[in-house]
Amino acid sequence: MRALVIEDDVWISEMLKVGLTGNKIQATMALNGIDGLALAKSNKFDVVITDVMMPGMSGIEVCRELREFNHTIPIIMLTALDTTEDKILGFEAGADDYLVKPFDFRELLVRIKAVTRRRLSDDGEIDHLSYADLIMDLLKRQVFRGDQTIDLTPREFQLLEYLLRNPERVISRTELSKEVWDKHFETGTNFVDVYINYVRNKIDKEFDTKLIHTRQGMGFILEEK
Repeated sequence: MRALVIEDDVWISEMLKVGLTGNKIQATMALNGIDGLALAKSNKFDVVITDVMMPGMSGIEVCRELREFNHTIPIIMLTALDTTEDKILGFEAGADDYLVKPFDFRELLVRIKAVTRRRLSDDGEIDHLSYADLIMDLLKRQVFRGDQTIDLTPREFQLLEYLLRNPERVISRTELSKEVWDKHFETGTNFVDVYINYVRNKIDKEFDTKLIHTRQGMGFILEEK
């Protein structure tokens, strides 16, 4: 997962970077709203975390301008302003969530997971799927792991999409053959295994953390371990 953090307090910025990196979230930092907005417009992020009270351009202004540019990116505001009016102002600017300082970092992680779990397109359909640092753009038919682009054939893409829609669940070969190929392959064929290995070599081979695992006698599971 890639996060953009816009925070003018250097100490808080460094604290957030250490915490996010330690939880396998790639963090890009900006110390003011102007730089943060420029980064958000020129890079691909899964979530934007922004302070509200900043010199030059406030977090409210950043949120408003970013919403005009990108309707779907999740935005979390961090601020010492805790009145109902302040929160309403943030939500009306387009924020997805609002966390008041001081806060427990564990709560921030939970909120990041909540706002990034499903990203919707303008017509309400899911346009991204993600698990760990693996991201699938369903509209552009692109796959990313970390900062690397993964090239898949149409059938490999379809197979990985099914795994991403069913994470942390053992999926049998029979289920995969039916859902991905709309066929039932004869018992003993290794057709599904061959394609699993194609995808595994592309998304796991160059990474320390493996995501596609075989459960002997049962099938396959998308799991971070």
